[in-house]
Amino acid sequence: MSLSSFLSSFLTVVHAEAPETAESVAVEEPAAEEEVVQAEEEAEEPEDFHPIIRDECKNSTKCATLTRHFEHCQEKVSAGEGYKGEDCVEELMMHCVDACAAPKLFSKLK
Repeated sequence: MSLSSFLSSFLTVVHAEAPETAESVAVEEPAAEEEVVQAEEEAEEPEDFHPIIRDECKNSTKCATLTRHFEHCQEKVSAGEGYKGEDCVEELMMHCVDACAAPKLFSKLK
């Protein structure tokens, strides 16, 4: 009896797996792609209410005046009639729309 056979009778022998070949990897790829496609189909994205709610708030009576002012500024600047460097960032209109949309949006997320 050799020393290795004597030791193997007391110890468990663990063999490493064979290295993957290009052929075995190519066979496994389509199965992985099918799983990804199935997972994407199963996980449907919920509808994004944010743009819809923001548009409603822009046209609400509370924010309509600020929205019209912003749109007028955009038209003026697009036509080249604005001041040099004017970009029509209307923070008041954005704050009004955000304040209006936030409670409505969070109620949809529940």
